[in-house]
Amino acid sequence: MIGFINVDKPIGLTSAQVVAKVKKQLALDKTTKVGHTGTLDPLASGVLPIAIGKATKLFDFMLSKTKEYVAEFTFGYETDTLDSSGRVIKEIKKYPTKADIKQVLPRFVGKISQIPPQYSAKSVNGKRAYSLARSGKMVEMKPCIVAIQEFELIEQKAENVFTFKIVCGSGTYIRSLCRDLAYALGTRATMTALKRVRVGVFSIENASNLDDISQENLLPCEIVLEKLAKKEISSQVAQDLRQGKIVKLSLESEELFKTYCNGELLGLGKMEDKQFKMKIWLS
Repeated sequence: MIGFINVDKPIGLTSAQVVAKVKKQLALDKTTKVGHTGTLDPLASGVLPIAIGKATKLFDFMLSKTKEYVAEFTFGYETDTLDSSGRVIKEIKKYPTKADIKQVLPRFVGKISQIPPQYSAKSVNGKRAYSLARSGKMVEMKPCIVAIQEFELIEQKAENVFTFKIVCGSGTYIRSLCRDLAYALGTRATMTALKRVRVGVFSIENASNLDDISQENLLPCEIVLEKLAKKEISSQVAQDLRQGKIVKLSLESEELFKTYCNGELLGLGKMEDKQFKMKIWLS
């Protein structure tokens, strides 16, 4: 079995628990690789693409995809985890207005520097930051550059509760955005809800309920390769490639392309020094 399943992750489960449940529902054996692309914390819900079998080799095509979130920020306090699962460490009963928020939001659009949360999956000296934080070892998190395409105020739900739409690139921590927005407004805030509604071509509209997952929900690998050019090769060329033989073709492009034989996707090929090489085999 190979392909992707777009899961609508429920609140309360880790991404790893979702992977385990998908494996069980599809009755996959222990040798079949299964993985998720882009961790969602237990507090969060929404789009969690799951790669099955050799589709896990295509993770790099997923990690760079644009993501879209709907997030709820509650102003007036900050927790150690920057979300509602943590311990309150600071309270400032100062609540911004819609006008206040809209005035500072443009500062957070574009390429910005962001410090990841202490409680995150970032690796620090070979260990996960959250593991160090849980053991009482607070470490200095290094800032990183992230890309924010949209940061829009959607709704004010209460005096101190606001909902936002965020469209961003890989590596963005919405909890950190919440913290930094509050700092810019002279107060504190905590992320109290998060729903991911899009990851690249996967959207919440075509996501499947976790309890209903079956082989019918399996999507082909091509779904994440739509922008790559296509090249059809003969059965003989395919056989030569599998045997490690040198194959010379008259192709000028040095970009990766989808390689097919008799209509079947074999994998991703590339021209290197006028030789045709398969970089990723999918079948």
